[in-house]
Amino acid sequence: MTLIVENLGYRAPGGPRLLDGVSLTVAEGETVGVVGPNGSGKTTLLRCVYGALTPAEGRVLLNGTDLAGLGAKARSRHIATVPQDGQAGFDLTVRQIVAMGRSPHKRFWEGDTERDDELVRGALGRVGAERLADRSFAALSGGERQRALVARALVQQSTVLILDEPTNHLDIRYQLEILSLVSGLGTTNLLALHDLNLAAYYCDRLYVLRDGRPAASGTPKEVLTSEMLAEVYGVTAEVAVHPATGAPTVTYLPASR
Repeated sequence: MTLIVENLGYRAPGGPRLLDGVSLTVAEGETVGVVGPNGSGKTTLLRCVYGALTPAEGRVLLNGTDLAGLGAKARSRHIATVPQDGQAGFDLTVRQIVAMGRSPHKRFWEGDTERDDELVRGALGRVGAERLADRSFAALSGGERQRALVARALVQQSTVLILDEPTNHLDIRYQLEILSLVSGLGTTNLLALHDLNLAAYYCDRLYVLRDGRPAASGTPKEVLTSEMLAEVYGVTAEVAVHPATGAPTVTYLPASR
């Protein structure tokens, strides 16, 4: 499915305008990254897309259907999300948290089936979290919790994945494994990322936000330039094509003393 965001705007209740005129497209099977400095609006944008926030202007379309007209459960059948810092309100096991990904496909009173159990086991295996299945989700480290939330999104079997800093708290091995897994699923993926080198390698295209407004968009090679990094991030950096990956690689230079 193709995800289209048209001229999205959002203002915090009683507060400042956090998004202004943001548009983007994620084609079917594409992995698109949203990057930008802290406070640029990345998380706000994703929350508007998956329905946690209601935008003041604009709309979000999935294969031409305005998602504002769908209820939460119907929307969740199409879009799975991995929030930046997921918390559980109850003392549930990891297995129970992951199994919650099946709820959009069930009636309120339906229990888990053998097929649900298979999907949960498979998803935990894919993110390297089988050994965590019976542990309390609340007792996990940040990285372990993040892997469990990715597993929950996989169990949801949605065609669109929206992930807000999916590598948050993960060590480098699991950062690479999770992004490799997500980019290879064949789903339509929208990710917010801080690490520009990971974004360059795993994303087909990038959108840059600055102060809630679009600053640049295109392929990683088109977007990640020394000029953009100086203008948007306020840093001096060199950008070169890595000989092994063919992707642009950013090297940050220390500020002059």
